[in-house]
Amino acid sequence: MRIVVVYRSESDHAREVTDFLRDFSRQTGEVLEEMNPDSREGNNFCEVYDIVEYPTIVALSNTGQMQNMWRGRPLPTISEVSFYVQ
Repeated sequence: MRIVVVYRSESDHAREVTDFLRDFSRQTGEVLEEMNPDSREGNNFCEVYDIVEYPTIVALSNTGQMQNMWRGRPLPTISEVSFYVQ
């Protein structure tokens, strides 16, 4: 599984996302992938998965098929996201 957190680091939601990422790492021992939608890779990723709202967390299978998506705020719980971590 691949879990990607798409957000802008220079935004009003950045602090909430960084706190979530830190807490997630502490509680699960896993590090989630971060992506900036303004980068080339991030822009392509957002187009493929139709992401237009930030922050967005996407859980993908090993083949790239979307398993779940959480858009905007409030962020999902750590338990909800950790279900998709293998």
